[in-house]
Amino acid sequence: MINSVQPARTLRWQGVDAARHDTAAVSFRSRELAAGGTSITDEYAASWTLSTSPGWVTTRFAIRVEGPNWSRSLELTRSSDGKWTADTRVSGDAGLPAPGIEDSGALDNAQDVDLDLCPLTNTMPILRLDLLTRSAPADDTKLTMAWVEMPSLRVLPSDQVYSQVSAFDEARGYGLVLYSSTSRGFTAELTVDADGAVIDYPGMALRAD
Repeated sequence: MINSVQPARTLRWQGVDAARHDTAAVSFRSRELAAGGTSITDEYAASWTLSTSPGWVTTRFAIRVEGPNWSRSLELTRSSDGKWTADTRVSGDAGLPAPGIEDSGALDNAQDVDLDLCPLTNTMPILRLDLLTRSAPADDTKLTMAWVEMPSLRVLPSDQVYSQVSAFDEARGYGLVLYSSTSRGFTAELTVDADGAVIDYPGMALRAD
């Protein structure tokens, strides 16, 4: 059964530029998940944690990024009535935009955090929209995300569209989801596993496990 309760999984991705390595340990539960991960590049190292409520809606996301002689952190929380708040800390001068939410009102419709360059944060909308089953809606679904820019940790609204290309097939071991970021003019066909975790994100990352 898709997304059945199971032990925590450790997933690893290799960036297509060969300079980024991402890891996530994910606990898939009944209609929710909890995860923690890292992103290592030549310029910075990041560690993060994520938790959701039932329905795969983000409740808390925390991240810390460290570079040469600088560091910054962000903690995002989403209340039960959909309001986002942020707590930030900065040390050193990275020459980056300030971390945190630029316009909290623009996130009122957002249910998910989308961490820049992180394949794992596509999982929540894929599961919530049921895009791995043959009964998934045929129409595209437009969502607003709380997009966390890396490595600045600036939080911006991101309009995104998800739709099913093909349901998860046990014989093949994957399903296909069409993802578009209308805010950034980007579209990709994601290959995903039975838990909705990305296997292949063209132009960004490929699973290494």
